[in-house]
Amino acid sequence: MEATIHLAQQPEADELLGRSPLAALIGMLLDQQIPMEWAFTGPYTVAQRLGTDDLDAAEIAAYDPDAFTELLRERPAVHRYPASMAKRVQELCRFLVDEYGGDASAVWTEAADGADLLARLKALPGFGEQKAQIFLALLGKQYGVRPEGWREAAGAYGEKDSYRSAADITGPESLARVRAYKQEKKAAARAAKATQTARTLKATKTAKTAKSTKSTKSPRKRTGS
Repeated sequence: MEATIHLAQQPEADELLGRSPLAALIGMLLDQQIPMEWAFTGPYTVAQRLGTDDLDAAEIAAYDPDAFTELLRERPAVHRYPASMAKRVQELCRFLVDEYGGDASAVWTEAADGADLLARLKALPGFGEQKAQIFLALLGKQYGVRPEGWREAAGAYGEKDSYRSAADITGPESLARVRAYKQEKKAAARAAKATQTARTLKATKTAKTAKSTKSTKSPRKRTGS
């Protein structure tokens, strides 16, 4: 696997992502709750601190958990939550050792088609539906991994020039477009939530008013004939 990558926006870190399947997977795993560049620089930082020019799943899987956590916590930290992410990285590497003999690339090179690849990615520790689809799209768009049906399996992230995720970032301009898309999506989600909250409060207030009105009405007295 050799590709020209610009996800970390740092030459050395991007070079590692371009040639190391495990680095690409770990970068994708780290890409949550922190800026994307920070996440994808993580694999290179880990490799440096391990004193190697590449990452080895078996080595990371067998690393002392406390020591590995400290390795990620060392400043600058690899992630905002180094302890939890150290655990996830080791879980991912143990899975790769157990299921693929430590060969991260086997996750996609052995896939029968796009649907099978998506299922394999979703089975990885720390990879849910969305993360799996984004990584599948990244493999297809930037690494040349294109089994039959890969775009369909990647969903909207597989669309050409969609600028929705890391899969579409090839430089500063595309990074800005993806970031703008995410900000618009978050703003829309906030607006929808605010609208729903307002409707709920209005309905609750209406129901309380109706109940109050009903309870204060005096019963009509029956008059005798």
